[in-house]
Amino acid sequence: MSSVRVLVGTKKGAFICTSDGKRQKWNVTGPHFGGWEIYHMKGSPVDPNRIYASQSSGWFGQIIQRSDDGGKTWLQPGTPKPEAPVPDGPAHDPSEPTTGATTEGMPKAESNKFVYDVSPETGRPLTTHQWYDGTQHPWEFKRVWHLEPSLSDPNTVYAGVEDAAMFKTTDGGKNWNELAGLRDAHG
Repeated sequence: MSSVRVLVGTKKGAFICTSDGKRQKWNVTGPHFGGWEIYHMKGSPVDPNRIYASQSSGWFGQIIQRSDDGGKTWLQPGTPKPEAPVPDGPAHDPSEPTTGATTEGMPKAESNKFVYDVSPETGRPLTTHQWYDGTQHPWEFKRVWHLEPSLSDPNTVYAGVEDAAMFKTTDGGKNWNELAGLRDAHG
């Protein structure tokens, strides 16, 4: 019988629930990212150990996390791995998420490189990102509400963001580019 995995995002963190095919006994790990709101978690159909998570807080904003080992360890794509423990200093617990934090504790936002199209002439953002009322708000969005990994490449993921935009990464979440062409689609 095949195993079952359920990825659960809550306002207080993420949980990974696994069971055998009978689903009589469950193993629950978490909370991962305790205290962070998790808006979406999705595993790659190409590599089941690759999991993407969209987390957000009013303080740090939107952050993408990725696990390459089924949720045992986490990293923000594009951030450096944590430094080696300092002698007589605190050791990094490998079961805790890698935040890529600065010495002040602020997470680095390298996984937040959600890039909007720019004008080749001016280098400035094209005004494609609009809020519901039509006003222009490049770079502003509250959260990633959906992550959809590619069916053929574990490094390609699509992200839908609030208020209204779609992004794509082809490098495992390090850089995201807007799919602005969807704005002109008529159906």
